[in-house]
Amino acid sequence: MSDDEHDNKEQEARDRADREREQKEQAALPYRWAQELGEVDITVPVPKGTRGRDLLVAIQKTKLSVGLKGKEPIIAGDLCKEIKVEESTWTLEDQQSVLIHLEKVNKQEWWENVLQHHPKIDTRKIQPENSKLSDLDGETRGLVEKMMFDNQQRHLGKPTSDELKKMEALKKFQAAHPELDFSKAKIS
Repeated sequence: MSDDEHDNKEQEARDRADREREQKEQAALPYRWAQELGEVDITVPVPKGTRGRDLLVAIQKTKLSVGLKGKEPIIAGDLCKEIKVEESTWTLEDQQSVLIHLEKVNKQEWWENVLQHHPKIDTRKIQPENSKLSDLDGETRGLVEKMMFDNQQRHLGKPTSDELKKMEALKKFQAAHPELDFSKAKIS
């Protein structure tokens, strides 16, 4: 086995262990959450038969609290990033879960967690749904795909798209000027 294959196997084992740890941490939270670039959706289980009037839900620009009246909140704390309060909503579904929809202020950024004091996820490994990616306008989609490619390349220790472009430009220049010595050239 070559050193590269050995390093790849070690990296895969570390990635697998990180994923398992992350999944356990997320499963231990008192809610489930999912995100897209522009929004976060949270599901908070509540006792079966809960009515809207039994709930205290506070959605603020940088804070979130969900709980039953007269009891400690189920979740409460500072959001990891700012949200648009006027575009964020909550509903009670089947008298057993509170669905919270948060609109991100920064729609070009993945969240590492919902509340700052909760365990973080590795946002470099997020793979957005292709259907949602295709909903983006051409320029934004290109930017997102470039960010995803560059994150993956960095994670693998390979050159980013900008570094690849510089290398390609240097190769073309070298080919056009064989009389010049590039042996000490540095790309940065």
